[in-house]
Amino acid sequence: MTTAGRRSSLWQLPAVRSLFALNVLGFLSYSVLISALPAQATRLGAGLTAAGAVTTVFLVATVLAQLAVPLLVRRWGLAPVLAAGLVALGAPSPLYALADDVRWLAVISAVRGLGFAALCVLGGAIAASVVPPERRGESLGIYGLAVAVPTLVTVPAGTALTLAGHFWVVALLATAPVAALVFVPRATRSVLRPGADAPAPDGRGAVRAALPPSLVLLVVTLAGGGLLTFLPIERPDGALAPVALLLFGLTSALSRWRAGVLVDRVGARLLLPAALATGVAGVLLVALGLTGRGGPAAAAVLTGALAFGAAYGAVQNLSMVLALRRAGTGPAATVSAVWNASFDSGTAIGAAGVGALAATGLGLPWTYVVVAALLALALPTAVVVGAGRERVSGSGPRPAAAGPPRRAG
Repeated sequence: MTTAGRRSSLWQLPAVRSLFALNVLGFLSYSVLISALPAQATRLGAGLTAAGAVTTVFLVATVLAQLAVPLLVRRWGLAPVLAAGLVALGAPSPLYALADDVRWLAVISAVRGLGFAALCVLGGAIAASVVPPERRGESLGIYGLAVAVPTLVTVPAGTALTLAGHFWVVALLATAPVAALVFVPRATRSVLRPGADAPAPDGRGAVRAALPPSLVLLVVTLAGGGLLTFLPIERPDGALAPVALLLFGLTSALSRWRAGVLVDRVGARLLLPAALATGVAGVLLVALGLTGRGGPAAAAVLTGALAFGAAYGAVQNLSMVLALRRAGTGPAATVSAVWNASFDSGTAIGAAGVGALAATGLGLPWTYVVVAALLALALPTAVVVGAGRERVSGSGPRPAAAGPPRRAG
């Protein structure tokens, strides 16, 4: 605590370094498949709706399991639950390469979703517990960088490998969470335990506090799910989709990291609405670019992906910091579950809903315009949440299971 309390580098903390490595490996499995798996489903003959449903099944299983993670940690402990989650996420991944039907892809995804839930809810526990509150945004920024780094490289790489007929390589790369097991002991050793005089947690209050910023996050991840799932399907030939996803991952990683430092210093009053407005512009540019071909159209898609990536990363960090601040010292495990459920629900809705709407005859470009309108409708909520004050609901250290959320992602 004392090391983190000074303005020294948080990278000096062994727990932060272990957490970074653990999440890079854990989220590599998520990001390498998020666009590759729907593309593989279409190669097996699935339509747009069925291809998006594979991602939806994975995320629905994740959301449902997230609600049980705090209970499992209280029963079995933080390290065993996190380790089991890493195994469940990584070990079944090679089975994707053996599947010849989209239904088997969905079954494997459901199992992996259970493991992903544990990583999502518990992955940020150390980031909140080893630094004082005034450095939490920076710590979560480092954590977000660990989650975003795999997105930077593996989303476009997984898509390119799958479109080139090398999906088996993607399936093997997705086993990376198993290697992350070696970092679990050091990453969990420094997590604070609740004191004997800690007040009873206000679970309902934490849910109410986390809902508004999580609603903003849900809309942004809905747009992200629609972009990551269907851009490679809409532009399967050439380098446009992989390059766009590379730019998306780059700006998402950098903005999530730097937004954490900025929110500690200047607050979220202007940052959250500005990030959301940038996302609106980015999605509109992608929609515009998909209506044409050639250099100007490609430039619009790439610029839009870059802008939306910046919004996507920043909103992740800002919304989680605001959710924790609004909950005060309430049960952060509950805040984490609400935040993560919103993230994954939004991504699942985007993966299924964008494809279903586009398949009605509206087409993907106009569907993205509808998505941009949804983002714009969330701007008033972002203004109110960003200007809100912290709610204090108790005192004392947080439980071991009380980590803030993650991603990425």
